[in-house]
Amino acid sequence: MPVGMILLLGISILIFLGLAQRVLDRLGLTDRTALLFIAAMLVGGFLPEIPLTGTLSINIGGGLIPIALVVYLFVKAGTARERTRAAVAMLASAVITYIVLKIFPLEPTYAFLVDPLYLVALIAGVAGYLAGRSRRSAFIAGVGAIVLNDIFTRIELFARGAKSNLVIGGAGIFDAVLVSGLIALGLAELIGEIRERLGGEPGEGYPEELREGLREPGSGRHDGEEGE
Repeated sequence: MPVGMILLLGISILIFLGLAQRVLDRLGLTDRTALLFIAAMLVGGFLPEIPLTGTLSINIGGGLIPIALVVYLFVKAGTARERTRAAVAMLASAVITYIVLKIFPLEPTYAFLVDPLYLVALIAGVAGYLAGRSRRSAFIAGVGAIVLNDIFTRIELFARGAKSNLVIGGAGIFDAVLVSGLIALGLAELIGEIRERLGGEPGEGYPEELREGLREPGSGRHDGEEGE
């Protein structure tokens, strides 16, 4: 089973067990919405690609749904400042990833112990966190960097007159999108927690109205609450 499928199933289990609520709150996702996106990616991975031109198409699970998720989270951002930060972080991460791959092309070789595509995901995920910093912006940057980088590459090949069919979101991009997004989000969550424990207020990274709720004993999660 592909790594991406395993990750999605694992995330689904965590959501069903209620172990991902805090992270989903900070992303601005409800349990139901998150599961719908997961189901769409799983099903979309088995559906035929959507043709864009004669030699260019887009994969539903690895291209179209991740783009939809990024757009959804972008719209859910609470302020114009956060949306601007997320957009800049995504573009910066995509450009960094693209440049790194131009300088150090990760061609399949025995020098790598893992698939080079996962190293691409690592680069994009770290760049996404450094550029985005907040949980939501980092996740948007990590996922968006892989998709945009793939789009850049496919358009470049298309402009050069590639004869073979080019697929945006295909050829392992499905796995890379998930790994990159989880790395960016994981770094933001880990470092955010460390900062909060070293002196930040409870609920740092949430909007002010939600922080007030976290300060009150017994306050809990409400469906649809947002946070970074």
